[in-house]
Amino acid sequence: MNLLAFNTLPEETAKRELFACCGSNKWADAMMKHFPFASEKQLVDLSSKIWYDECGEEDWRESFTHHPKIGDVKSLTEKFAGKEQAGVAVATQATIQHLAKANTDYETKNGFIFIVCATGKSADEMLALLNDRLQNTTEEELHIAMGEQQKISIIRFKKMLPDGDFSFLKVSQITTHVLDTSTGIPGKDISIRLQAFRNGKWQTITQGITNADGRIPDLLAPDKNLKPDTYKMVFDTGSYYSKTNTKTFYPIVEIIFSTFDEMHYHVPLLVNPFGYSTYRGS
Repeated sequence: MNLLAFNTLPEETAKRELFACCGSNKWADAMMKHFPFASEKQLVDLSSKIWYDECGEEDWRESFTHHPKIGDVKSLTEKFAGKEQAGVAVATQATIQHLAKANTDYETKNGFIFIVCATGKSADEMLALLNDRLQNTTEEELHIAMGEQQKISIIRFKKMLPDGDFSFLKVSQITTHVLDTSTGIPGKDISIRLQAFRNGKWQTITQGITNADGRIPDLLAPDKNLKPDTYKMVFDTGSYYSKTNTKTFYPIVEIIFSTFDEMHYHVPLLVNPFGYSTYRGS
């Protein structure tokens, strides 16, 4: 289906399709005020504006209830939900058990289930990210999960409109990669937090785990632009080196940088156990 066909659907059907992308009634109702949509770009832009600017905690929490539990043993072993989470479907039973426990701990702590855009992430990456995010405050997690929901919504738009044109979507405005200069290979499985200074303290706004190339390509949703400001990227280098029993002088590396506009900002880290450097990448 393309956008032209979607625009011919009865309004009730169209709203049901949108609600399947993001399970918030306020968001779906607000989206339908602009139905039919002029373009796929308008669809995504409206989605982002409504989600970030018009919806609030109640709406975000409502949408979370329409996700399966990533750490639920039954859903992982019998009917784990869809291609969005396919990387976890091949998890070992041990990993599944650890995911189940961590997910229960997360929900107990925060009052909502663990929300993450799981596309391209392995079970081990998911477990590492879940354990890392358990260290965040509930306020931080609410905003991280809300951003993850927007990433998921865009993926679902593409599935809803497989013949649509989404070529306008960009990579995350903020990207990073880690190179271990002591070995000459990418820094894999490093936890990275992107933080903003809010209410007198640094707060995590999104978080990820570096992939096999040492990169996190989707820190932010592809339609999300941060306001020009000063931000901090925190790299958990201590845990990375502990996996190989390597002592490091820098267990945590923090890079503070400023954005000036809506351009793409690449913040790489070159690191070894006793030194590091960074630069404005491209």
